[in-house]
Amino acid sequence: MDKIKLVVKRYKFFLLLVILNIAMLFIYPDIGMKSMKTTLSSIKDVLSIIPPVFILLGLLDVWVERETMIKYMGEESGIIGVLIAFFLGSAAAGPLYAAFPIAGVLLKKGSKLSNVLIFIGAWSTTKIPMFLLEASYLGLKFAIIRLVLSLLGIGAITYIVENVLSQDEKDEIYNKVLVEE
Repeated sequence: MDKIKLVVKRYKFFLLLVILNIAMLFIYPDIGMKSMKTTLSSIKDVLSIIPPVFILLGLLDVWVERETMIKYMGEESGIIGVLIAFFLGSAAAGPLYAAFPIAGVLLKKGSKLSNVLIFIGAWSTTKIPMFLLEASYLGLKFAIIRLVLSLLGIGAITYIVENVLSQDEKDEIYNKVLVEE
């Protein structure tokens, strides 16, 4: 019975959405069908992305030693950690939700929180293919201005979060990652 409660607690929002989708089918059949099709399409998209991400996570977890990660992306990594985080995020492919499990592994391996925030920011706004597409359709000047503003935004957000969070709050973030193992 405890396992059922744990599953319900963990997936309460998903279960609520399933119930709402089913209710919509009965109350408003046309809208319910559209909602179901959209939901199933989204689930299909997620299921096509998640397996490769978890394979990469497994490889990252096995191949990269914690000491190596601490050296290059940890508290004392300096500009090297920032550049690695930025490059990893910018070179990544896939939707933003795929970045969060990777961010968790980076934290678990000893990456500095600010480097992980830079990684997530780069993943969401500075992808290399996106830059090339912008440059070809909207012009190089636009793409460079947008990239520079994105970099400033990532830096500002990272700086603010790093300085607003107390050490206890940072420790709590690291502990949540370690508990999820």
